Amino acid sequence: MIIITGGAGFIGSAMLWELNRNGIEKVLIVDDLGGASEGKWLNLRGLRYTDFIHKDDFPALLQHDRLPRIDAVIHMGAISATTEQDCDLLLKNNYEYSKMIASWCAEKGSRFIYASSAATFGDGSSGYSDGTGSIDSLRPLNMYGYSKHLFDCWALRNGILDQAAGLKFFNVYGPNEYHKGDMTSVVFKAFNQIGENGSVRLFKSHREGYLDGEQMRDFVYIKDCTKIMQWLLENPTANGLFNVGTGQARSFRELVTATFDAMGVAPSITYVPMPETIRENYQYYTCADSGNLRKAGFNAPMTSLEDGVGDYVLNYLKKAAPHFDSSRTGTGNNKQGIST
Repeated sequence: MIIITGGAGFIGSAMLWELNRNGIEKVLIVDDLGGASEGKWLNLRGLRYTDFIHKDDFPALLQHDRLPRIDAVIHMGAISATTEQDCDLLLKNNYEYSKMIASWCAEKGSRFIYASSAATFGDGSSGYSDGTGSIDSLRPLNMYGYSKHLFDCWALRNGILDQAAGLKFFNVYGPNEYHKGDMTSVVFKAFNQIGENGSVRLFKSHREGYLDGEQMRDFVYIKDCTKIMQWLLENPTANGLFNVGTGQARSFRELVTATFDAMGVAPSITYVPMPETIRENYQYYTCADSGNLRKAGFNAPMTSLEDGVGDYVLNYLKKAAPHFDSSRTGTGNNKQGIST
């Protein structure tokens, strides 16, 4: 039996799809679905799992030992908005809740895989290594990143990382992100802007050395993320902090150009001023150093930006039912050769 916290969210529900794809259906989903209009329930509609547990009821089940034998907990549940300003709320949900689950897994001997974030790296001045040696030098730029950093530090100090895997996700895009509002990927936003008016808006650059739209990120496709987590389930001795990215920084201009190409539309980009409220803490460059993951033994290739965007647009966003569905595999309409 496997537990996925945040199992109705973006990465959590995608991981449920990955498990289903590998013949695993004994899964307990822990989450809060919110209102029907939020659409998180749609992320679960086409997938198979054993039961759903509300996140507020989950701590009591752990405390009173009311769960069956759990082989692994994939802890994706968190407040993931980088703009969240309630520090106490972030500490409660992203730090304290994570400590509770990690401690329980350590006591029970259950595999623990959890979501950290590339936001822990801050402005990147200390590099993007996933080693723990430089963890004390990291200075996150927002409270969300700090809440994730706090847990990484706690897990390191308390020996949790000796028997668990923490994943520093970079800029993830792909199916099942639709409920995230302003936190959806630029691919999703670009697809909708192109559909509405044939053009995409990107931020101007406000830093010397970067042209408009040339701000760079390590964009990683969700199917690569789930592939890595599946590998970590199958290789329980692979422990520590691991970056989840492609190892290649690409510009936002390249990202939306790939979206235009996948839609068969000529690129049209308008550059707008970046809001002053985010200019000071805006990252102009991120790129994952995946040395630890490769050293641990993961050797599968990562999906290129063009192939990932193409698969997302052609096999999901342009479809009437754009969510992951365990009954749809090998659609046969995938020029990128990615399993769907």
